[in-house]
Amino acid sequence: MQRWRGLEEIPGDWGRSVVTIGSFDGVHRGHQLIIERVVERARELGARSVVVTFDPHPSEVVRPGSHPALLAPQPRRAELIEGLGVDAVLVLPFTLEFSQESPEFFVRSVLVDALRAKAVVEGPNFRFGHRAAGNVALLAELGRADDFEVEVLDLQVSGSAGDGEAFSSSLCRRLVAAGDMAGVGEVLGRPHRVEGVVVRGAQRGRELGYPTANVETVPHSAVPADGVYAGWLTADGERMPAAISVGTNPTFDGTARTVEAYAIDRVGLDLYGLHVAVDFLAYLRGMEKFDSIEALLERMADDVKQARVLTDTAG
Repeated sequence: MQRWRGLEEIPGDWGRSVVTIGSFDGVHRGHQLIIERVVERARELGARSVVVTFDPHPSEVVRPGSHPALLAPQPRRAELIEGLGVDAVLVLPFTLEFSQESPEFFVRSVLVDALRAKAVVEGPNFRFGHRAAGNVALLAELGRADDFEVEVLDLQVSGSAGDGEAFSSSLCRRLVAAGDMAGVGEVLGRPHRVEGVVVRGAQRGRELGYPTANVETVPHSAVPADGVYAGWLTADGERMPAAISVGTNPTFDGTARTVEAYAIDRVGLDLYGLHVAVDFLAYLRGMEKFDSIEALLERMADDVKQARVLTDTAG
C-alpha cells in the first residue's frame, strides 16, 4: 500500500481512483464496510482504491481544544486500512485555510484533479467543505458534472453495543470511557488498543512481584475507565497476555492517572523506551483502595488468574 501526505506526493501516473473520505478514527466495522466496498468497486471498474483522511483531526483545527479522544493514532489507522486491501492512503494536512475551502473546491482539487475519481463511496452522514456545507446529495450532483459516480452505503447497525445504535467513532469513545470492552470490541471488530512509550514509574509493581510496563500514552488517546482489565501487551512484535491497570493507584495515594500492563509469567523484560501497544480484552473490576499490601497482593493474584484464563480462551 502506498502512503502519501499531501496532494503533491500522489504519483503523476496514478490513474483513475475509487475513493472514500473521512477521519476513520478507530477504523470500526462501519468504516470497514465502506472501505471494503471501495476496494471491491475499484476492482470492478479497473481502478485503484484510495482512502483519504486528515491530520490533525479537523475538530482541533476548527475548534481548538476540542480534539476528541483518539481511538487510533494515524500510523495505526493506516495499518488497519492497509489490512483491508486498499491501494493507497492519502493524509491531507488539515489547516484553518483548508477548512475554509468550499465543497466545490475540495471536490475539484482532491477528487477530480489529484485522484481522478471514477467513483466515491460514503456513508449517509458524510459532510465536507467549509462549515460542513457539502453532503452526499451535493457530492452526487458534482459527480455528475465531473464524471464520477457516488455510492452511499447505509451505516452498519450494531447488535447489543449501543442498544442498536449505528456504528460510529462517537459510540466507540463512549464505550471506551465506560470501560465496556465487550461493547467496543463488538463495534471495532477487535479489542481496543492504546499505544505509547514505556517510561519509569514508581516501580511498586516490581517490588510487589508484578513488574509493570508504565505506558506514556499517545496524546489524546482514548484511555478506558479506571479499573483492571485483561488483555495483551505487544512489544518488539511479541504479543503477551497481560493484566492491565488504569487509574491513580489509590492504595498508595497516587494522583497521576497511568496505564500499566503486567506481562503475565514473563520475567526480566526490559521495555523502557520502547513503543508498545496495550489491547484491552475485558473489564475485570473497578479501581480499589486496599487496607493492606497483603489484601492488594491477594486481589492482584486473582486479577492475573482471571486475565490468564480470558486471554487463553480468546487466543
